[in-house]
Amino acid sequence: MPELVDALKAAVAAGTAPSPDLRLALAQTEDTGVLRKAGRALAWLTDPEGRLRPLRVSVVAACTVGPLEHLLRACLVGAGALPTIALAPYGTFELTLATGDFDHASDLLLCLLDESYFLPDDLDVTAPQAAADYVEDRLAQLGGLIGAALGGTEATLVLHTVPLPRALRDTMLSLRTRGALTRLWHRLNAGLLALAEEHPQVQVVDLVGLLAESPVAARDQRLHKYADLPYTDGALLLLANEVRRIAQARSGLSRKVLALDLDNTLWGGVLGEVGAEGVELGGLYPGKSFQDLQRTVSRLRQQGVVLVLASKNDPGPVEEALAGHPAALLRPEAFSVSMVNWAPKAGNLRQAAETLGLGTDSFVFMDDSDFERGSVAAELPEVAIIDASGEPAQLVDSLVRHGWFDVVELTGTDLQRPDLYRARSLRTEFSGGFGKAEDYLRALDLRVTIAPVTRFTVARAAQLAARTNQFNLTGVRFDEAATLAMIDAPDRLALSVSVTDRFGDEGLVGAVWVARDAERWSVLNLVLSCRVLSRGVEFAIAGRLAELAARAGAEVLEGRFTPSAKNGVAAGFWEKAGFVPEGEGHFVFLPGRTPDPTPSWITSLGGTEDTANTRENEEQGA
Repeated sequence: MPELVDALKAAVAAGTAPSPDLRLALAQTEDTGVLRKAGRALAWLTDPEGRLRPLRVSVVAACTVGPLEHLLRACLVGAGALPTIALAPYGTFELTLATGDFDHASDLLLCLLDESYFLPDDLDVTAPQAAADYVEDRLAQLGGLIGAALGGTEATLVLHTVPLPRALRDTMLSLRTRGALTRLWHRLNAGLLALAEEHPQVQVVDLVGLLAESPVAARDQRLHKYADLPYTDGALLLLANEVRRIAQARSGLSRKVLALDLDNTLWGGVLGEVGAEGVELGGLYPGKSFQDLQRTVSRLRQQGVVLVLASKNDPGPVEEALAGHPAALLRPEAFSVSMVNWAPKAGNLRQAAETLGLGTDSFVFMDDSDFERGSVAAELPEVAIIDASGEPAQLVDSLVRHGWFDVVELTGTDLQRPDLYRARSLRTEFSGGFGKAEDYLRALDLRVTIAPVTRFTVARAAQLAARTNQFNLTGVRFDEAATLAMIDAPDRLALSVSVTDRFGDEGLVGAVWVARDAERWSVLNLVLSCRVLSRGVEFAIAGRLAELAARAGAEVLEGRFTPSAKNGVAAGFWEKAGFVPEGEGHFVFLPGRTPDPTPSWITSLGGTEDTANTRENEEQGA
């Protein structure tokens, strides 16, 4: 794919970020030669328009990293990031972690390991179990180094399981002895995986498991002997792609919506030709493969992926087939939006995005038709596209292999998201019966609850900070560690925003981070899910902040707005809320003296008074 590298070079030379279609092509490329060239070309990438998410990565290694830097950069740009990658000097693995001699502002700290870190040089091949204490001690030392490194950073530290080289294993002639070493190595890798449970900032990639299912070799013996490089390009690409998935989830670059075709995608055959009873679904191959895909899609929905049906069919037969086919695992209610008609699919996806209140860049589209995929790619290059043609047995792998929907941690809102967006669709239908927008909003019976972030809601608040782009006032993305630190800090305040209406509970949809002293409260950032925009919720938040600031005795409440490529919808918010401009991007409000901006159709509920009063008393020495 030399044309891909040439296009990336052209973007770099022009001083612009690669277009969405180029980034998606990069994300789905598996040719290590192409990715190495792409990574080198992208080393000088700039993004003056702010289309990519800045990402700082530090790499420390107990071995030679080889082309990892280039492969990693290519993968990260493919995910929509603008990476800055710093490599620690060779041979300084333990020293770097122990002394914290890396960029503490890093978002990711990647540790590259091989078997030599854990095994003694004088391993007794007749009794490898004798090395168990040594291996366990090295694992404990690594855990201590990780604790020291994480003490001064909010970075996510990425480890990986370590393959046992076949040459070493086969050196042991006794089958029992070989089995003993293998058991020891499985315990080591289990211990590495357990580090993620001990440290919230740690993520562990199961490289051993990936290699077991991949056709690539783990090691090139010549490169290992010549350059102390323990992994092949293919193995390093497996690792780089998993790091990309972690960065994607951590930075809020994952997708939210899966749009699906029906014919020859969710079932075999064409419904209009064979009828509901004639489609291939369930039973033996290939029907079993289509049912497996439906099962996987259902599991994704259970974890918060929003489903859209995008099929060129007549609605009646589709409804009948989904509701009545005994092997169907996706019923009509599984889809938050159903676009079943004969219109172009690109337009249908745009309409579905408007109904959901999401951007099309949050969509993944799966279809078997070359024409439909090509049409959507041409009109909506930001949509990730999955080819459902070809071998039905590969459908599930095609859907999940790139990790489009990964999140760091599932929250309660994630689990409710599909139903929340289905309710949004119902709200859209409901709004058609009103002549005035305000009459519709009053009929919704909106209730907004603003409460302190707790240890139970901090994950969702951090997720909103990472994933919200449209109504994100400053772009400062407070992660879980930073938000946790604010919970007990007397000069900081982190608030969550929840919304309910006549159609149900929208869940936790917003968050606010505030710096405060006796005289002045400063909003460091305010984010709000696009799911509840246009209902006045943001003005209820401003009103509540003003009320709390006045109650604490503050004379000024200030807000900031930092424009980005995606947050134009939030421009002008502070002025509309009654704040007065005071310098570029800076706005002030006088609590208790400026009118309350809370809309009359919203009931704003408490939950912060006790916390606010308690902290106020503490600051006054009560």
